[in-house]
This record gives sequence, structure tokens and C-alpha cells, in this order.
Amino acid sequence: MTVKVFALSTCPYCRMTRKYLDENEVDYDVAEVDQLAGQEREDAIAEVKNISGGTSFPVIVIDEEVIVGFNKKRMKELLDL
Repeated sequence: MTVKVFALSTCPYCRMTRKYLDENEVDYDVAEVDQLAGQEREDAIAEVKNISGGTSFPVIVIDEEVIVGFNKKRMKELLDL
């Protein structure tokens, strides 16, 4: 299972998502989009738009499933917690 989180360092829902994943010992990669620069930042924003249809955060990708926003119930289902 692969988990990727696109987040903003200032977003409370992004912090809640990371805390939930950490508390449940889920391995995940995170991209704090507002901490990126130049082409790397542009690429991350383009990827978020492509997979979620917008620029709301957090965007959580669990295997091929996309969750936009902090949705504890859906994360729990997809992660079998």
C-alpha cells in the first residue's frame, strides 16, 4: 500500500491528517507544497489539480483512491484500521 499526502505547512486539516496517520503508524510520503520552490512547487500543484480537480488541501492518495480534506472515516476504510 502506498500513501502520499499533499499538504500545506499552515493547514490545520493537513496537520490533523498527518497526526492521524502517525498515530496509526502508517508509512506515507508527504509533500508540503508551500515549502517547495520553483519547478518542484509548480509540478506538485499541477499534480494536485490533476488528481483532485482543484487546489484544496490536504489531498491524500491511498493506492489509487483520492481523498480531499481530512476524512478520518474514509482513511480508516482504505487503510483497514
